[in-house]
Amino acid sequence: MTLVGDGVPGALLSLYELDRTMTKQQQVVVVGGGVIGLLTAFNLATQGLTVVVLDRSSVGQESSWAGGGIVSPLYPWRYSPAVTALAHWSQDFYPQLAQRLFAATGVDPEVHTTGLYWLDLDDEADALAWAAREGRPLSKVDVSAARDAVPVLGAGFAEAIYMANVANVRNPRLIKSLKAALLALPGVTLHEQCAVQGFIQEGGSIVGVNTAQGEVRGDQVVLAAGAWSGELLASLGLTLPVEPVKGQMILYKCASDFLSCMVLAKGRYAIPRRDGHILIGSTLEHEGFDKTPTESALDSLKASAVELIPALADAKVVGHWAGLRPGSPEGIPYIGKVPGFEGLWLNCGHYRNGLVLAPASCQLFADLLLGHKPVIDPAPYAPTGRI
Repeated sequence: MTLVGDGVPGALLSLYELDRTMTKQQQVVVVGGGVIGLLTAFNLATQGLTVVVLDRSSVGQESSWAGGGIVSPLYPWRYSPAVTALAHWSQDFYPQLAQRLFAATGVDPEVHTTGLYWLDLDDEADALAWAAREGRPLSKVDVSAARDAVPVLGAGFAEAIYMANVANVRNPRLIKSLKAALLALPGVTLHEQCAVQGFIQEGGSIVGVNTAQGEVRGDQVVLAAGAWSGELLASLGLTLPVEPVKGQMILYKCASDFLSCMVLAKGRYAIPRRDGHILIGSTLEHEGFDKTPTESALDSLKASAVELIPALADAKVVGHWAGLRPGSPEGIPYIGKVPGFEGLWLNCGHYRNGLVLAPASCQLFADLLLGHKPVIDPAPYAPTGRI
C-alpha cells in the first residue's frame, strides 16, 4: 500500500484530510466591528471558531452608533422580498437576542417596543396590501386614535396607519453589550484602531489582511466594513456597489413620558427612548466619506421635528451628528462567498437597515460558512453575479 503525505494510506487520504480540516480550529478574520461584524463574530465564536475582529476606529462608532435603531425598515412594503425575509426573521428574534445579551453581560440593549404610526402616506393602500399578504399587524386607524395615543402629535395630519409590535433598540448599548458578550467567549481577539489596508493573496486564495500594525492571517476573511466595504474590495479589482450615504440626526431631551410611540411622516421620524430622549432623523446625502454635521441639516431636522411634534419648538437640541450608511442597490446586502477568491466572504451593504437585518444576516452568514442548513434562502444575497 502506497503511503503519501505524513504516512497515511493513499486510499484514506481524502477522508483523513477532511477529518483533519473539520477538527482543526479555523481562524476567521472579521474586517469591521459594527453590529454586523460583531454579531457575525459572536455567531462564529459560539460555534467554536477562533475569531479576530479588526476595526479602523473603535467598534460600533459608525452607522451602528449613528442610526435611530428602529427594528423595522422605515417603509417595509417598499422593499423587495429579499429584504423582507431578513427583516421578519430579525424582528421576531430581537427580543430574545436582547435578553440573551443582557443575561450574559448585565448591559441591557434596551429593546423598547412602542409601536409606530405612519402619517399621511402616499402609498397607504400598498402598505395595507403588503401587511395582509405578509401577515404583519399593520392596520388603518382613525387619526384621532393616533392623537389619543400621542397627544403631542402635530395638528396637520389627516390619515394614519399603525403597527403595534415595532420596537427600537438603543444602538450604542447594543454595541456595548455585544462587545462584552463577544470578549467573554474563548478564542476571540479584538483589535481596535487597526485599519485594514488590503488583502493577502496566495495563489487564488485570500489568507489574511494587511494592517498598519502588520499582517493578520486567517483561514477565512469576512468583509463586514459597512460603507468602507466597496473601497476595500476595489483593491482586488472587484466592483462592489456599496458606497457611503450620509445621514444626520438630532436629539432632544424631554420627560420620560413625553412621547410614548414612534411617529413617521414625509420620510422623517421621531423615536422615544425610555429615558425621555427623542431622536429625529434623518437626512440622505451623497457626500462621500464626509461626516461633518451641517447647519442646513440641523434646520431641516428641527423643522421636521416641530411639524411632527410642535412642543419640540421650545425644546433644546442636545445632540447633532452624522453617520455613513453602506448604500447598496435596493438595500439588498451581500452575504456569502466572493467568487474567484477562495477564503473571502462578504456580509455588508445593508444600507438603511443594518440594525434591522443584523440577526438574520449574521445567522445566515454563519450557516453558510459552517455548512449548516441556511435559516433562510441565501440566493438573493449571494455575491456571485452581483459584483
